Amino acid sequence: MRVFSGVQPSGDMHIGNYLGAFKQFVKLQYEADCVYCVVDMHSITLPKDPAELRQYILDIAAWYIACGLDTKGSILFAQSDVGAHAELAWVLTCSSYTGELSRMTQFKAKGKGAESVPAGIFTYPVLMAADILVYDTDVVPVGEDQRQHIELARDLAIRVNNRFGGGVFVVPEGRYVTEGARIMALDDPTVKMSKSAENEYSRISLLDDEGKIRKALSRATTDSDGEIRYDEEKKPGVSNLLNIYSVFSGKSIEELEKQYAGQGYGTFKNDLADLTIETLTPLREKYLEIRHSDELVGILLDGAERANAIAEKVLARVYDKFGLGVRKR
Repeated sequence: MRVFSGVQPSGDMHIGNYLGAFKQFVKLQYEADCVYCVVDMHSITLPKDPAELRQYILDIAAWYIACGLDTKGSILFAQSDVGAHAELAWVLTCSSYTGELSRMTQFKAKGKGAESVPAGIFTYPVLMAADILVYDTDVVPVGEDQRQHIELARDLAIRVNNRFGGGVFVVPEGRYVTEGARIMALDDPTVKMSKSAENEYSRISLLDDEGKIRKALSRATTDSDGEIRYDEEKKPGVSNLLNIYSVFSGKSIEELEKQYAGQGYGTFKNDLADLTIETLTPLREKYLEIRHSDELVGILLDGAERANAIAEKVLARVYDKFGLGVRKR
C-alpha cells in the first residue's frame, strides 16, 4: 500500500498540525510505503516572499523529521523538485471541467465577493490530484475538509481510465483523519486552532517554551460549572481540552472524565500542561538540532530523486496513453 500526503510550507506549526497531521504520518510509516512532501507549489496561489518561502520549506521538512519520520524508509521532498507534479497537473487540467472546479467549496469561499481571483486558486485542486495520482497512491490521509478534493482526484482517475480502457491511474482512497484532527482554538473553541489568529495564546506552537505553554492552557476557555465532562455543545472549551489530553496521553475521554471527577479545572489544566511540555520538549529539541544542519537539504534532495523515480514511470504511462512526445521516457 502506498500512502501520499503533503503539508504547505508556513511558519509557526502548532499542536493541531502535530496531532492532526504529523503524528498520523509517522504512524503510517509502519503500515505502508509512504511518500510525503512539502507542497510549496500550492503555497504560491497567492504571492509569497521568496526568501521566506524557502525557509518555510526547510521548517516543515524539519518538523516531519522531528516528529519521528524515518527518511530512509519513507520519502520526503519538496514538491517543486519533482517536475512530474506540474506536468501531470496540466494533463489533468485538460481532463477537468470548469463546472466541477467552480463547485469546489474552498474556491467558492476564497472567491466570494471578488470579481476575479488568481487562476491558481481555481485550478489548485487539479494540482493536488496530480500530487496524488503521480505516485500510484492507494491511500491519502487528510482531514474531513479535504474530502471534496480527494473525490475530484478519484473522479479524474476514473475518467481517464474509462477513456483509455483502464490501467492509467490507481484510484486512491481517502483516509479521513479523526484522531486529533479537530483541535480547536484555546480562546474560542468554536473555531479550529490557527497559526494566523491574532491572540498568541489561542494556540500552542510546537516551539513554545514551558512558560508560554502553561500560560496558554491556564487561560484556555472553559466554563463556570467546574465539571470535567465531554459535551461539545454545552461545554466546548472543556471538550477541546479533553480531546487534546486524550490524544497526547493515549487515554480515552471516558478514562479522563473518571480520573478528574470531582476535581477542578486548575488541576486538570496543570496536568495537561505537564503532559504537553513532556511531549513537545523532545520534538522541539530534535527540530532545533536538524533545522540548520547540512543534513536537511541532503535528505530533501535524496527524497526528490527517489520520488522522481516513481513519478517518471507514472508520467511515462500517462504520456503514452495521451500520445504526447516522441522521446522515450
